[in-house]
Amino acid sequence: MPLKTAQRTFLKMMPKTNDSDALTYKKRSYRHRVHRDGLVSFNLVVQETDLQIHTRRNLSALAKESVLKYRGYIEAYIDKYPAFVKTLTPWQLNEPCAPIIRCMADAGAGAGVGPMAAVAGAIAEWVGRDLLERSDEVIVENGGDLFLKTDTPADVAIFAGSSPLSMRLAIRTDSGLTPLSVCTSSGTVGHSFSRGRADCVCVVSPSGALADASATAIGNYVRSKTDIQTAIEFGKTIDDVLGLVVIVEDAIGFWGDLDIIPL
Repeated sequence: MPLKTAQRTFLKMMPKTNDSDALTYKKRSYRHRVHRDGLVSFNLVVQETDLQIHTRRNLSALAKESVLKYRGYIEAYIDKYPAFVKTLTPWQLNEPCAPIIRCMADAGAGAGVGPMAAVAGAIAEWVGRDLLERSDEVIVENGGDLFLKTDTPADVAIFAGSSPLSMRLAIRTDSGLTPLSVCTSSGTVGHSFSRGRADCVCVVSPSGALADASATAIGNYVRSKTDIQTAIEFGKTIDDVLGLVVIVEDAIGFWGDLDIIPL
């Protein structure tokens, strides 16, 4: 297992999961691979939301308050507009709404997918930004989607199911560019919806919602290794995507301002 140097964080990026994945990933053993000196780690579960959080001190009470707040906004909106949770196409907002709802809708529209494709990344980021008011370093992992603000580089290892490239590469984030979000989608691992068959699509963006929605949208283009370039060309057209990685079996493609390192 890769070891962190004194100035570097090591994280493992898993494909996102939902409540139907709970038995498969019940122990979430990948979370034990997050190493960061000086941070306190704690787990927070609120219904389907299952976060692993790392902050300067235990901020679990604040994190729970934040999760309940954002889940409340989303649940209230879904109660009013049930189609919001089901649509696979961009959602049109016709009236004022909570900022996290607008964020998800805008992200879905930017990537050409439904707003719920952005929910895990959005919650990770919005909770993380709340925690930044009390901690200068924050890492929030939500079912494989990451929000991070660190003062040293972080190596985000990429899990790609049965691909021989799985856990062989990492994205090294520049601490000077954080906060950043790194979100992953897969058509072969987990139960999150994808029209494609990519083992892993990983997207880096300042926006968690956009990274999450974009990973889903880019993955929809991939049926086989021959589709990697097409998927990348599509991903390049999405505003605020800083970089992306696509893995299918033993093939990989990547684009953007990324530092890809071997593990």
